[in-house]
Amino acid sequence: MGGWHAESMKPLVPFVRNVEWEPHDELVEQLRAAMPEIDVVVHADIPSERLGEATVAVVDGPSAEQLSSLSNLRFVQSTWAGVEAILPAVPEGVAVARMVDPQLALTMAEAVLAWTLYLHRDMPRYARQQTAREWIEQPPVRASSRRVSVLGLGALGTVAATTLRDQRFDVAGWSRSPKLVDGVECHHGTDGFTAVLERSDIVINLLPHTAATVGLLGTDAFASMRPGSSIVNFGRGPTIDDDALLAALDSGHLDHAVLDVFDVEPLPESHRFWSHPSVTVLPHISGPTSTDTAAIIAADNIRRFLADGTMPSDAMVDRERGY
Repeated sequence: MGGWHAESMKPLVPFVRNVEWEPHDELVEQLRAAMPEIDVVVHADIPSERLGEATVAVVDGPSAEQLSSLSNLRFVQSTWAGVEAILPAVPEGVAVARMVDPQLALTMAEAVLAWTLYLHRDMPRYARQQTAREWIEQPPVRASSRRVSVLGLGALGTVAATTLRDQRFDVAGWSRSPKLVDGVECHHGTDGFTAVLERSDIVINLLPHTAATVGLLGTDAFASMRPGSSIVNFGRGPTIDDDALLAALDSGHLDHAVLDVFDVEPLPESHRFWSHPSVTVLPHISGPTSTDTAAIIAADNIRRFLADGTMPSDAMVDRERGY
């Protein structure tokens, strides 16, 4: 992968990824290609006497030990949109930017549309009918009559909601604070949360993992959802109470759940989700980082920071809120 070159006079930017994980050679090479005037060096390859030179680092799932070794660190650029797993490793006083990548939003919107259509067109039911060798035509429902709601109207949620809108679904959205999205019925706050759940045939959860969202989708939330409705979780696993979801599915109150994120990943083999007939399990594939575009965005942010200390205002993480 190439290590530190002592003769280099380029600014040093460490690439920090937990050493217990597989290396991410592709991302490192993309970062080097995107900012050739900067020395992007894998943290483990930097001599200890050079670690204090770095004021900015690219992080891709770092450990606290790795980041604490960078004594002059002021700014970290994450390659991930979600930062709940990164924040505990970042020393106090160090600014954090999450990855805000238009391509990531498009990739997530594509997944939201695909799995909304999966539920909208009754794919789980037809799969069960095939297993039972049953030839039964289910009555179709127009997209305009299917009420879909997106929880979380940030960078990803807004693009997802407008993508669904453009496919003529009846779309609503919920966010912590008021938002306006053209053609989307927007709600906010506690009352708005309940109102969105009550009106929805399909709920798309894109909420981040914060203290305020842990278990937010639990017994009360599922009871508020319409009988026979379904949920898609592309946000974070801890936002859903697994036991409450299984109870709602077992009772028949909810029809189906498409789950891409979980409290523990990989999902343990013993978990009921694997074998539940009303659950579709995905291996965290809804919104992968696009290494080429993420590298370009990270490079632009790092150049500005090294030039004059500027940080990307649209991507900075509020530690108190957790995103």
